[in-house]
Amino acid sequence: MAYQRVIWVSPLAGGWTVRCAELEPLVFRSGRRAEEQAKALADCLAGLGRDAQVRIQDRAMNLIGAQDFPAR
Repeated sequence: MAYQRVIWVSPLAGGWTVRCAELEPLVFRSGRRAEEQAKALADCLAGLGRDAQVRIQDRAMNLIGAQDFPAR
């Protein structure tokens, strides 16, 4: 993947945020729900021909996971 859109799932006071360049951040109370929505967004971008990657941070802001969604 050359250029890819990176979607971050990060902790926020009282919840979790999903951030992606050029999009308004999404806020969730549940980390699981934030991760699900980030992956759904990445899958949608891949379906539109854009490479995407979801990166997940824990509450200490450590990167704990990443998943690629190649363009289709």
